Amino acid sequence: MANSKKVYIAYTGGTIGMKPSNNGFIPQNGFLEQTLASFPEFNHKQMPQITIHDYAEPIDSANMSPEDWYLIAKDIEKNYHHYDGFVVLHGTDTMAYTASALSFMLEGLQKPVIITGSQIPLTQLRTDARDNIINAIYLAANYPIPEVSLFFHDHLHRGNRCTKTDADGFAAFSSPNIPPIASIGSKIKVRDHLIFKQHRTELNVQRFSSPKIAILTLFPGISAEFVSDFLAQPNLDGVVLQSYGMGNAPINNQPLIEALKEACDKGMVIVNCTQCLQGSVNMSTYETGKILIDAGVISGFDMTTEAALAKLYYLFSRDLNIELVREKMITNLRGELTI
Repeated sequence: MANSKKVYIAYTGGTIGMKPSNNGFIPQNGFLEQTLASFPEFNHKQMPQITIHDYAEPIDSANMSPEDWYLIAKDIEKNYHHYDGFVVLHGTDTMAYTASALSFMLEGLQKPVIITGSQIPLTQLRTDARDNIINAIYLAANYPIPEVSLFFHDHLHRGNRCTKTDADGFAAFSSPNIPPIASIGSKIKVRDHLIFKQHRTELNVQRFSSPKIAILTLFPGISAEFVSDFLAQPNLDGVVLQSYGMGNAPINNQPLIEALKEACDKGMVIVNCTQCLQGSVNMSTYETGKILIDAGVISGFDMTTEAALAKLYYLFSRDLNIELVREKMITNLRGELTI
């Protein structure tokens, strides 16, 4: 008996569906659907019914923007009641940013949205695309995990916990601070206790407005003048500060600390995230962190930079006052942080 489940596949662009040409791999409308149809696995009775939507203008993920995130979210919303799950095929470069953004945009999500892609196109002999797309479709149809997640190389990660950690390896994505929601082997292991469920149940897409958000990375020798000029940019609303270790900054550089304090006093939201791949910000541990608390910088805890950035976009798009934005930044809204 054929599987009665239905999965919607949005091919936004990326390596996975590209066609070989004399000028290298290129996107071509309809090519992905033709290729999938030629594989016997996609006609297997355990596979769900799939609908593929090729975006008219494929997006190279390096060109991904908040408006593109909104197009993807609205595509899901439009088809939300007609499918059991959704798979978004996406380039790997900014996949973690899109996964984080969609997790906040899709308020009240109660169905699986799985983002995947590949390092090698589907048509190539050694491709990783086949396993990634088959498993993503199978999970979307049969495991109703109501989150935006990212599937890559046998692991289903929470989308807003992911970061790309390998430029060309097949295990390109990591979820440094929580285990994968599901792992694929001869059996599928789902860690049910990790699944995050939103309280509201009606889907709403929160469009991101155009807040001015930036990322500032500390490094030995960074000048106070540079930081001051950076923070003095007109209309800068929020900054993800990538600090050292558990959230430390150079306290001997008093003008730098004063520049951070002045920006916070003026209403800028500065979120402290660690440069480390794993672990959490705890600014109360060392004097070099506590001074940031006194300056008005708030903790990003164990959020990835991608999640912190997306969350700032999201909160500044909801017309909240600054104190509420700061309060919500340290509140776990989509499973993006551990407190």
